[in-house]
Amino acid sequence: MLFNVLLGLHVVNCIVLIIVVLLQSSKGGGLAGAFGGGGGQTMFGGAETATFLSKITTYLAVAFMVLSLILAFMSAKRSTTPRSVIREAAQQQGNVIPAGQSIDQLLGAADTTSTGAEGIIPIDSTGADE
Repeated sequence: MLFNVLLGLHVVNCIVLIIVVLLQSSKGGGLAGAFGGGGGQTMFGGAETATFLSKITTYLAVAFMVLSLILAFMSAKRSTTPRSVIREAAQQQGNVIPAGQSIDQLLGAADTTSTGAEGIIPIDSTGADE
């Protein structure tokens, strides 16, 4: 639940950060010039707008980084093993698995018990083609 709330907050933060960055004036006037701000003026006025937008950008960027780190740590602790829908369905319905076999045998998981080299073609170390 907390993960989903933080993820939603992160998405909203990203959208607002994109909008605030696009509203800032650059040397060419930025997107603020597209809204009728001509010359040296920005959409909202003079220099106080530039400091306001730059402060908002700083706060949003810090929030973006903090939320990114929190979500990364939470997602790492959330799932350590990959989820297999087929394996879960086979475990829920035990009557599907034939007697004497395991889920790993049915799904073709890697057999770690055999040490043979069946199917491996040896490589000629001399480099000569046959």
